[in-house]
Amino acid sequence: MTAELPDWMIPPRPSGWEADDLDHLPQAPRHTELIDGALIFMMSPQRSWHSRLVENMTFALRQAAPAGFEVEREMTVRLDKKSRPEPDILVTTAAYEPDRTWYAPDDVTLVIEVVSEESADRDRSLKPFKYAQAKVPHFWRIEDESGAPAVHTYELDLMTSTYVPTGIHRNRLKISTPFDLDMSLTGLVP
Repeated sequence: MTAELPDWMIPPRPSGWEADDLDHLPQAPRHTELIDGALIFMMSPQRSWHSRLVENMTFALRQAAPAGFEVEREMTVRLDKKSRPEPDILVTTAAYEPDRTWYAPDDVTLVIEVVSEESADRDRSLKPFKYAQAKVPHFWRIEDESGAPAVHTYELDLMTSTYVPTGIHRNRLKISTPFDLDMSLTGLVP
């Protein structure tokens, strides 16, 4: 016996879903992403560790970011016609627009993915590759190391369009790019 898909889950064209289609899918679950024309639903429950880390890191970055930088959580980035991933946090140079639903890669300075069991492969390999190909200058991946956050920082190598590691930060995140930041990582998650 095969279950039928609801009409809204059927792509509107033979070539699949496109980035702009996400704005017209009110039935889709929250945090739906588009990767290479395929809808990705975040269906597993979010762990409290993940939620608190994203919330507290967003707040800390908003406090630390200099003028000209905005910090958003859970907003999509329109990488191309077929991909609109949703990083946990992003830092942008675009001005705040209340009706915005996505950012262009040219406006994004940093994307941050907090790894969860459900998204681990995408957060560690597919998304960094796609963000680098779209020329997003900085990528951070945050891992859960026995309840404490470990921030893996990367910078885009323009010659190869790949990210190169710039550090693994535990307890304290001290960096000079994309802006000066000296932040304690302890206490971000109780």
